[in-house]
Amino acid sequence: MVTDQGGGDSEAGGGPVRHIPVLLTEVLAALEPAPGKIILDGTFGAGGYTSAILTAGADVIALDRDPTAIAAGQPLVAASDGRLKLVHSRFSELAENAPAEGLDGVVLDIGVSSMQIDEAERGFSFQKKGPLDMRMSASGVSAADVVNRAKVSDLIRIFGFLGEEKQAGRIARAIEKRRTEAPFETTRDLAGLIETVTPRKAKDKIHPATRVFQALRIFVNEELGELANALFAAERVLKPGGRLVVVTFHSLEDRIVKTFFQDRSGKAAGSRHLPMVAARAATFTPVGKPMIAAGEEEASRNPRARSAKLRAGIRTEAPSPGNDLSIFNLPELASLAKLGG
Repeated sequence: MVTDQGGGDSEAGGGPVRHIPVLLTEVLAALEPAPGKIILDGTFGAGGYTSAILTAGADVIALDRDPTAIAAGQPLVAASDGRLKLVHSRFSELAENAPAEGLDGVVLDIGVSSMQIDEAERGFSFQKKGPLDMRMSASGVSAADVVNRAKVSDLIRIFGFLGEEKQAGRIARAIEKRRTEAPFETTRDLAGLIETVTPRKAKDKIHPATRVFQALRIFVNEELGELANALFAAERVLKPGGRLVVVTFHSLEDRIVKTFFQDRSGKAAGSRHLPMVAARAATFTPVGKPMIAAGEEEASRNPRARSAKLRAGIRTEAPSPGNDLSIFNLPELASLAKLGG
């Protein structure tokens, strides 16, 4: 998957960008695919990482929640001589798709793919008129359901936390007023309202609708919870010596990955204001630098790499301490299920 969820030009803005795997060299160096190894690519997308891993000689189990990506990947499956298994599944369910003997590596590239951005009918881009959808799985609650049904207080929290939008209150109240007259149906409906409420200033680097569209996409697809649960799942199924490699494009997602690896490092936690927490056996040891960003050359060649961050760890023999979502301090947001049509 190719994404750009950070500052600067966002994927919400759209625009045709050829699929280029982000940080590919660094991902392969951290993952170390080789003949005899089984690697799980939890975010198949257009198959950039999977193709490179297959070329390196490893077998691949690839997952994607988007049925369009699964269909588009069938030629690669056919050409893999049985070394690629492509599964329609969320990456949080990767443990259910891993072999009983475990995995040698897991790679996750978090975000929306360039293919999804470029398809107006998917509703990810405010620069392409299409239905206000944003569902990666093409099913369930859509962005239109959220905008037309959520309470103003819930919209403010969604926009403020997931989009880090400073004008969340003003935008949410304008949405409430407008939807009493007519429901929001298209991307341009919503983007046009946001442009009116918070006009773009000359110094602004991004479109006024960028953060709201980002927040809706993350919320509709439950991306933060998906990522957190995928990290726990990878911990359970990686063999000792197996490698977990994660590329993120947004500060909220990078914070989750950073927190996970810190929590699993085995180091005692505490501060001068709080008592020390007893250290436990590390389940991961770091691979190289704590964080790797794209270099200037890659960022200039592929603008969507500008905000990419790679973090990786090697699985130890210590048992998994289990799932504990509280370590991520995720916010309490509206129930997605209750907003369906």
